[in-house]
Amino acid sequence: MKKTVCCIMLLVLLVGICGSCYAEVVVLPAMPVIGIAWRTDTDSEFFINTCRAVEEAGGTWVLLDQVLSADLRYDERGNLVDGVTEKGSLSTSAAELVRCNTWAGSNAEEAVRNVNIVLFTGGEDISPALYSSSEMWPELEEEDDFNAERDVSDYLTMSYCLDHDIPVLGICRGMQMLSVVSGAEIIRNIPDYFEALSLEYGFEHRNEVSLPDAYRDYTPHEVQVVKDSLLYDMVGSELLEGCPSWHHQAVGSVKDTPLVMTGYTDTNGVQMIEAVERTDKTFAVGLQFHPEAAVVKHLEHAENEDDFMDYDTALSIFRWIAQERFVSQEAAA
Repeated sequence: MKKTVCCIMLLVLLVGICGSCYAEVVVLPAMPVIGIAWRTDTDSEFFINTCRAVEEAGGTWVLLDQVLSADLRYDERGNLVDGVTEKGSLSTSAAELVRCNTWAGSNAEEAVRNVNIVLFTGGEDISPALYSSSEMWPELEEEDDFNAERDVSDYLTMSYCLDHDIPVLGICRGMQMLSVVSGAEIIRNIPDYFEALSLEYGFEHRNEVSLPDAYRDYTPHEVQVVKDSLLYDMVGSELLEGCPSWHHQAVGSVKDTPLVMTGYTDTNGVQMIEAVERTDKTFAVGLQFHPEAAVVKHLEHAENEDDFMDYDTALSIFRWIAQERFVSQEAAA
C-alpha cells in the first residue's frame, strides 16, 4: 500500500514538473510562406534581388510552378505550341481565351496551395493582347521583350489569387499584371506617351537605352504616398525618396476599375502612377518601383547606394509581407 501511494505521489510530482516546463515554452507564431510567381530565368537580377530581400526580412520563399491554361496547347517542356506571335507575345485569339476563362481548368489552385502570399516580380513586357484597351501602339523595335508562357502563368495565377482573396504583391511588371487583370489602361512606352502629349521626357523612369554608353542601372526618383493606403502602412511616410526605377511601361489609368492609386510621381507635370491597391481585397498591392534593388544596393555597399531609398524603408515592405498576419487559421492548421 505504501509503495502504491509513493508511486502515485511521484507521478503527480513528475506531472507537475513537466507541466511547469511546458508552461515556460514559448510557441513562436507560424510565419507565412511567400510564393514567388513562376519564371524560368532564376538568374535574373529581378528574381535574385527579390529573394535576397525576402530572406533579409526574415521571410521564407518558394518558386511556384508554372500555371497552364486549359484552353491552350503546350509541349512537354511547358512551351506554347501555338498562340504566339513572331515577336513572342500572345496572339489575340490566345489572349482572348486567357482573359475570358482566366484560371478555370488550370492548375492555379494547386500552384498556390501551400503559400500565404504571392509575389510577382519584374521582367518582360506584358503581351498587349491581354490589355483591356484595344488602342494600338507603334512597333517598339528596341523595347519589345515578351514571354508568352509567363504572361499566361502570371495572368492565371493573379486572377486566381484575386478571386480567392489570396494576398498578392506585384513589383514593376507584377504591378502591371495586377492592373491588367483588373482592367486598367497600360502605357506601352513612356517616351511615346510623352511625345503624344507634346511634352519633353527626361527618361526619369529608366535610362535611355538608345544611348551607346547608357548604363542599365536603376533611376532614382521620388514617390508621393497616399496616406490612407496599405503602402503608407508599410513605409510610414508620405514621401519616398530615391525609389529605384527601371521600366519603360506604366499604368496609365485606373478609372472604372477596382484599383486605386496609392503612390505617384510628377514627371514634367504629368502624374505617373507608382503604386496601386485593390481596396476590395485583403491585400492586393502593386509597386512600379523596385524596393528590392535598394535593399541589395545597401547590402553590397554599391557606390551609388546613397542615391536610393534607405535600407530600413526599403526592407520595411518585405518585413510587412513576412509577418504572421498572412497566415490564416486554415493554413496554420
